[in-house]
Amino acid sequence: MSSVLAGVLQLVALIGALALVYIPFGTYMARVYSSEKHLRVEKWIYKGIGADPDAQMRWPAYLRGVLAFSAVSVLFLYLLQRLQGILPGSLGFDSVDPAQSFNTAVSFVTNTNWQSYYGEQTMGHVVQTAGLAVQNFVSAAVGMAVAVALVRGFARSRTGELGNFWADLVRGTLRILVPIAAVAALILVACGAIQNFSGIHEVGQFMGGSQQWNGGAVASQEAIKELGTNGGGYFNANSAHPFENPTPFTNLFEIFLILVIPFSLTRTFGVMVGSVKQGYAILATMAAIWIGFTALMMATEFGHHGAALQAAGGAMEGKETRFGVGASSIFAVATTLTSTGAVDSFHSSFTGLGGGITMLGMQLGEIAPGGTGSGLYGMLIMAVIAVFIAGLMVGRTPEYLGKKIGGREMKLAACYILITPALVLVFTAASMALPTPPHSMLNSGAHGFSEVLYAFTSAANNNGSAFAGLNANTDWFNTMTGLAMLLGRFLPMIFVLALAGSLAGQKPVPVTAGTLRTEKPLFTGLLVGAVLIITGLTYFPALALGPLAEGLAS
Repeated sequence: MSSVLAGVLQLVALIGALALVYIPFGTYMARVYSSEKHLRVEKWIYKGIGADPDAQMRWPAYLRGVLAFSAVSVLFLYLLQRLQGILPGSLGFDSVDPAQSFNTAVSFVTNTNWQSYYGEQTMGHVVQTAGLAVQNFVSAAVGMAVAVALVRGFARSRTGELGNFWADLVRGTLRILVPIAAVAALILVACGAIQNFSGIHEVGQFMGGSQQWNGGAVASQEAIKELGTNGGGYFNANSAHPFENPTPFTNLFEIFLILVIPFSLTRTFGVMVGSVKQGYAILATMAAIWIGFTALMMATEFGHHGAALQAAGGAMEGKETRFGVGASSIFAVATTLTSTGAVDSFHSSFTGLGGGITMLGMQLGEIAPGGTGSGLYGMLIMAVIAVFIAGLMVGRTPEYLGKKIGGREMKLAACYILITPALVLVFTAASMALPTPPHSMLNSGAHGFSEVLYAFTSAANNNGSAFAGLNANTDWFNTMTGLAMLLGRFLPMIFVLALAGSLAGQKPVPVTAGTLRTEKPLFTGLLVGAVLIITGLTYFPALALGPLAEGLAS
């Protein structure tokens, strides 16, 4: 079997698996967030934190819940790292220095999971499990809660109430993420991923020195890192490490985990707004972009020119021989079109155009299908902009799901789509202009610029993957990427929740002959075009200086 055919068959199998669970899983999540009943363990949690799960919140109160919980999480994770040297299970590692502790705390709380450190040489068992793994669950649940709040904004009328943040947070964690991650961890263990709390041990002598590895609760962290579109690896090699991703089957299974919640949330959206066809329209938009990007990536990596690369069956530098070009391409697109950031190959070693595809996937806003929750609310923001464009074309007040899209709604949507590009481009420009930051670049020229552009694209879009080749463990990059992650996570959430409150307060607009049918293929095409043109062209000049210049020169 050729490597190209193997890659295509894996893609087909992945699509089949996602299609199989789409309806039952998406419907189940809708029931979770619509239920009026509370599990006993949930009641204990509400009592412990002093929250009333039945109290409805308007958008400012909902936002305060998001920000307060995230602030406490950052402080807790920061202190846990700073105290690591005196904690049990530290494996002898010292406390993490302040700049890196800040960067890592912000990274995991914002669902970015950017890592400027070697996981197996820096973090002990307590920090990995009680700190990082816990944030993998709750940061994903926060994103899902914000998405559900926006969906309620479309579904509700004449009220500013969006639900209860604490109830959405707890339900998303306990009813969705925990049970699925537990089953996924068992599957990974059965397939060879490790799960233990062993210390550091020597595994062999190499080149006059010893090779040492430490164990850890790797399978359980790997499961939620993919399911929650987090991406932070137990080991520096991330999902290219055989302890995290042992076989081609686990590789495909981890891609499935990355995509299953973001895609299935479109079904949840359709059920909650009372029209599953609307969910299918959003799904079709996401799927079209994802499949298109995957096909482009595979064509770029398999068809790269050069006798050596052709003899190897593709651009194999930086890719695991266990997975090959096809599976690595699928993984790379899945992880950068979501907010996952996990890698099973090194994106810096992709072809020039292949590296550009990974960057563009993040720069679109990671909405195809995007992160857990963030992908759905990002695509719904783009849907609002698309109906506004359509309204301008025909001279009619734009409407979406029975809600008028007026000046206030468009201002909030515009702020949402502008904030992340501003962060990426400003921080990248500052890093290239100042004398010290460029010293962190391993390469010069277009590829070196791509390393810096990729870093801030990844940070501001809460992705967390790295291009490799950039020494990001410096005071400048730890601080600036930390700020980019914070602002890139919470400023957009402010606009999303404000938009949700505005929509929920409106009275429904009746459907007329002039209403744009947003469940039809015509709207799907318009939405795909809006995504590619509005967000993609924003970054074109920067891409032309980096991956496009490198790709065209090769």
